[in-house]
Amino acid sequence: MKALVTGANGFTGSHLVQALQKQDNTVVGLVRKSSNLERLSNCNIQLVYGDITDRDALRAAMTGIDTVFHTAAYVELGIVNEAEMERVNVEGTQAVLEVAQAVGVSKVVYCSTIGIFGDTKGQVVNETFQRTQSDFSSAYDRTKYQAQQLVDQFVKNGLSVVSILPSGIFGIDDPHFGSVIQLFLKRKLKVWAGGDRITGIVHVDDLASAMILAAEKSQSGEYYIISSGDLSTREMFKILSQATGIPVPHEVPEFLVRLAGNLLNPIGVLLRWQPPLSRERVHYIYDRCVRVDATKANNELNWYPRSISETLLELIDCVSHHH
Repeated sequence: MKALVTGANGFTGSHLVQALQKQDNTVVGLVRKSSNLERLSNCNIQLVYGDITDRDALRAAMTGIDTVFHTAAYVELGIVNEAEMERVNVEGTQAVLEVAQAVGVSKVVYCSTIGIFGDTKGQVVNETFQRTQSDFSSAYDRTKYQAQQLVDQFVKNGLSVVSILPSGIFGIDDPHFGSVIQLFLKRKLKVWAGGDRITGIVHVDDLASAMILAAEKSQSGEYYIISSGDLSTREMFKILSQATGIPVPHEVPEFLVRLAGNLLNPIGVLLRWQPPLSRERVHYIYDRCVRVDATKANNELNWYPRSISETLLELIDCVSHHH
């Protein structure tokens, strides 16, 4: 297949590019002029430069393409530029879908998120779940939900799109959790918040293989939850601790974490700084719980990811080889 990957230099995008190339597909990547291309240094990829909302750049990138993998997104919790997030996640998705439809791309694989289901309050849900949360937990939550609504609309209008809904994406170069695990392995992570917090986990390379399987096998309009399962933060540190002998970090009492989030939030807004704790991050640690079941992807796509413990042990392995 001849594939376009938007956000090709990002965490998910770069792993997807590598997976596509391993299967001898021709890959074009859409990146910004300002993008750091380090992750693509070993890839044989044709790059098209342009913003995700730039329809001319998208049209150039989609010329002769069969399948578009749309992974570009602004992913952040806490103090965010909400207008920019809406521009990238909502307007960017609209532009990708419009151009794909105009040039007659045969399939779009959209990287969504299990967050579109909202807070399931710990209930384990599958792809048929209808969101019950009426408000939004974050700008990210809102913009990805709006983008999904656009995707569903384009499907109704005849564009072939399949939505991939990953849980927490893990990998050695993961910008969110990778750094936490690296601190832990350097014995520098002494304290942690929210040991009961449930996190769904999927290895970034398993996500990439799910997206390729969806491109090959899935019908338009389908949703696929992509997760190896979930566990609490406390259980995760136990697995890491058993494998390394490094003690589990101490848990900070909840009232202190909430206090810190409330105090740091206005400072972060004032200084345009991302504090380690903010009201939004505290909300995700203690108040929101999304749990999912990925049976449909196993059954329909023959997708069999590595287990949670394999994913975590592989990270330990990678970090120790990198240092």
